[in-house]
Amino acid sequence: MNSENKVQHPLNDWKTCNTDVFWGEIAPCDHLVQIYESDEVIMNSLEGFVISGIKGGESVIIIATVEHIKGLNRRLILNGHEIDDLLRNNQYIPLSAESTLEKFMVNGWPDDNKFIATVKTLVEKARGKGNKKVRAYGEMVALLWAQGNNGATVHLEHLWNKFCESEIFCLFCAYPKSGFTQNVNESIQHICCAHTKQLAGDRSSRTEVFYK
Repeated sequence: MNSENKVQHPLNDWKTCNTDVFWGEIAPCDHLVQIYESDEVIMNSLEGFVISGIKGGESVIIIATVEHIKGLNRRLILNGHEIDDLLRNNQYIPLSAESTLEKFMVNGWPDDNKFIATVKTLVEKARGKGNKKVRAYGEMVALLWAQGNNGATVHLEHLWNKFCESEIFCLFCAYPKSGFTQNVNESIQHICCAHTKQLAGDRSSRTEVFYK
């Protein structure tokens, strides 16, 4: 990447917070985004997002690549969580981003009604009879962006925003920075405007979060 395409994150423009506090206190209507430089960065963020949700009695939906789900499962086990118990109680619902996308994409474009039906079913399953709080993480937008389907990416973010407003739950999206190859500053700014908080993607700390 050329020097003029590097996105700078001056520390004085960002806030910092302990990870346990940040992930534990995110608002039900927050729509977060992280444009990350490495898998270590996103996996640390995802670990904090999921474990804080589980500790808080929330159900967590993860729509990610198979590799990221496998990595997250290993981290959950290392933190003392029984995956089978979480799955049985629908407190942890991991799903393939590729397979989930196929349920509502029509001719390369997200079908509004099919999208709503797909995610509404997931959220209802996660809430259960106890009407638990729900938080969700998704990489479907990143897959569309990687395919060069930028219009569909923006539309899917719009659909997620509308759904978050009606159902009131927290959504965390992530994009690998390697997918922003041209007009990187403009593209990242466009994506970030669709979210309420942006996490710094060039730091892999498990103890603190930089955000704005």
